[in-house]
Amino acid sequence: MSPFFRKLSLYIVARPRLAAKLMKFGFNWFPAIRRTGCKVTEVSPDVRYIRVTLPLNWKTRNINGTIFGGSMFAATDPFYMSMLYFNLGDEYVVWDKGGTIRFKRPGRGVLLAEFRIDEAELQEIRDLLALTPEIDRIYPVQLIDQKGYVCAEVERVLYIAHKSAYDNKMAERRAKRDGLAAAAVEG
Repeated sequence: MSPFFRKLSLYIVARPRLAAKLMKFGFNWFPAIRRTGCKVTEVSPDVRYIRVTLPLNWKTRNINGTIFGGSMFAATDPFYMSMLYFNLGDEYVVWDKGGTIRFKRPGRGVLLAEFRIDEAELQEIRDLLALTPEIDRIYPVQLIDQKGYVCAEVERVLYIAHKSAYDNKMAERRAKRDGLAAAAVEG
C-alpha cells in the first residue's frame, strides 16, 4: 500500500464511525468483492465485526441452481486481513496467506458470514510477535443459510509480522535473487 493511502487509512481508523461507514462502502464498491456477489451489511465502529450476505442470484448461481462454491470462498476473502490491518496498526504487516473450504450442503438462498476479532485475540497476536518476528493465524468462518444450516466452513490463514521484520525478510530475498541473477550472468 502506498504511504498516502496508509496514512489516509490510519486517519480514518482514528474516527471509528467514519471508518465503519467508509469500509462498508469501500467493500461493497470494490470490484473484486462486487464480482463475488456478496454484500457487506454491517461493519462495527471498532472494525472488529463484519457481517456479509451472499444471495443466490444470476451472478452467484451455478449449473445446479445453487450458489457457486467459488462465490462462497471469495465472499470470505479480504475481511479478516482488513480487520487485523486496521486494528493492529501501521507497524504490522498482514497478508491473507491461504484458505480451505469444506462444503456441507448446497446454498439455496441467502448465506450469512460473520467475522469477529476481539481484544484478547489482538493482544495474543501482539504478545506472540514480541517473541517471534512473524506468525500465521487461522480464522474459521461459516456460511449459514436462512434456516440456520451451515452450507460451508472456511478457514482463512493469515500471515502477520512486524513491519521491520517483514521488510528485512524481503530485503534478504531481493539480495539472494540479485545474487543468483548475477551468478547466472557470469556463469
